[in-house]
Amino acid sequence: MAKAKYAQDWKAYNTAQCSEKPIFMKLLSELCHYIEQPEYSFGRPSIPLSDMIFCSAMKVYSMHSLRRFMGDLQVAEERGYMGKTPCFASIGHFLQREDMTEPLTLLISKSSMPLKSMETDFAVDSSGFTTCRHTRWFDHKYGKETEKRIWVKAHLMCGVKTNIVTSIILTDPNENDSPFLKQMLKETAENFTVKEVSADKAYSSRENVTAISKAGAMPYIPFRSNATGRSKGSYTWRKMYHYFMYNQKEFMEHYHKRSNVETTFHMIKTKFGDSLKSKSKTAQINEVLCKILCHNLCVLIQEMHELNKNINYTIN
Repeated sequence: MAKAKYAQDWKAYNTAQCSEKPIFMKLLSELCHYIEQPEYSFGRPSIPLSDMIFCSAMKVYSMHSLRRFMGDLQVAEERGYMGKTPCFASIGHFLQREDMTEPLTLLISKSSMPLKSMETDFAVDSSGFTTCRHTRWFDHKYGKETEKRIWVKAHLMCGVKTNIVTSIILTDPNENDSPFLKQMLKETAENFTVKEVSADKAYSSRENVTAISKAGAMPYIPFRSNATGRSKGSYTWRKMYHYFMYNQKEFMEHYHKRSNVETTFHMIKTKFGDSLKSKSKTAQINEVLCKILCHNLCVLIQEMHELNKNINYTIN
């Protein structure tokens, strides 16, 4: 069987890459308008939360140091995308704020919505982002001290056509993958029509298969070698088990859409780095969320040129 080939629209790709940064600034600014500013209580007025998120996302997008990055913010201020440019030292503290985590998560979901008419099939997986911190312990088996780098685990659901991220959950590295599928599916189904969900064997459980079925979608999750067709309260589990056993070729054609979630992680890490510069746990979480948000906006910019269609987040 010949390997499938996909034509690249190089003209649209080249145009998107050459004009990406100014469009990125515009889309990010429009998204940040949806962020509610906390009520002023007492003391010196703080920088608006929307500007903090704009600066943080732009910093992650630029991949530059705080000082060399200030020129981008000055351009953004001149174009009216944000308020007064803060000091570079202040920008370094923005990601450490806990009140940025929820708005960043909401913006990731919001940024995916322009592609809801294109995406109906989704894939789920997890991957890690390394940090600058290490943990040490004495290994009694080998009789020596062992060192291991700490990392943040990102669970995400994405569309298989455009690689847009529709839901994201960040956890400690030792958390199992399976329990988080239902929450990501629920968040995705609020904005998208879900017809298929692909995942690897780590997500194989009756609860996940049933949840996907109740959302009106087909679950394409391979069964472990010790799995049986007993329903145990899940008719969908038994149906998909027999489908997997007796129509495996057709099943695997749908399942292999799952490889697109690995492509999504590759896109994010290649463009914005697979390591985190932040030291505190809160800052590391916010930095990963900024990477995902930047990825979504870059996907939108590419699709704008592929489809010759404008995207506007401005509130009427």
